[in-house]
Amino acid sequence: MKILPEKTRQRETLEGYLAISPWIIGFLVFVFGPIVASLVLSFHKWNLLKPAQWVGLTNYQSMVSDPLFWQSLKVTFIYAVVSVPLGLVTALLVALLLNQKIKGLAFFRTVFYLPSVMPTVAVSLIWMWMYNPKFGILNFLIKKAGGLLGLNLEGPEWLYSTTWVLPALILMSFWGIGGGMLIFLAGLKNIPEQLYEAALVDGAGAWQRFRKITIPMLSPTIFFLLVTGTIGAFQVFTQAFVMTEGGPLNASMFFVLYLYMQGFRWFRMGYASALAWVLVLIILALTILIFKSSSLWVYYEADEENR
Repeated sequence: MKILPEKTRQRETLEGYLAISPWIIGFLVFVFGPIVASLVLSFHKWNLLKPAQWVGLTNYQSMVSDPLFWQSLKVTFIYAVVSVPLGLVTALLVALLLNQKIKGLAFFRTVFYLPSVMPTVAVSLIWMWMYNPKFGILNFLIKKAGGLLGLNLEGPEWLYSTTWVLPALILMSFWGIGGGMLIFLAGLKNIPEQLYEAALVDGAGAWQRFRKITIPMLSPTIFFLLVTGTIGAFQVFTQAFVMTEGGPLNASMFFVLYLYMQGFRWFRMGYASALAWVLVLIILALTILIFKSSSLWVYYEADEENR
């Protein structure tokens, strides 16, 4: 093994640092710097025009008596609790269908995946048209279905109803199941075929094979999608901002949307920063909870082999 001279090693080390310096500078300026600034601002009162004023824990204490804080938290929790499990189940069902040996499989996979990579703003505008109570396609189909059944059915107001706006946004979230579907497909391909063959020999039915083989072998995939889906659900912003702006009557006031309004509409930057850190703590707590519970239901084949 050739030992390089000291000067050569120093030069190569310097060249390495220079090569990664753009990334390091970008991280410090655009990621780490704003994170530290938001933490400092969360203890200040600042409206962008006057100098920041130190207020200590006042911003955090104000949340306790802020009804919109609790409303946004409730809306976000309901959205996450409903949309994430339903999205996982739907993505898994689609993946199971596309895991069959049928013609045109690549085409169907592409069709189901493409919507998930569309810009969220464009998707939101499409769904706004679909949800329009007067000429939207959903209410049109509901009315047509009612006519075929001899019923006078009228679709709901969707985005203009305090009852239907959150279910409408949850329904819209199914548009993005393509990513989860692909990950489930990859997980299904990694399940050893001999496990199913052995189960068939033992007389196991389709449901037993699914429950005893597919689900346990997919549990690491489910765990990954559950964590990422929960984090994503608590960061919903664009859909609500484009489609409802939190209305009607704050029925779709998501936490991140409320945070945005505090900072960039009402210019309460200190309070908005405090909200951001509360969101970080909530997501961190939920992630830790999911990780802690994973030992009860996540099966790793490597762990089983090492026993």
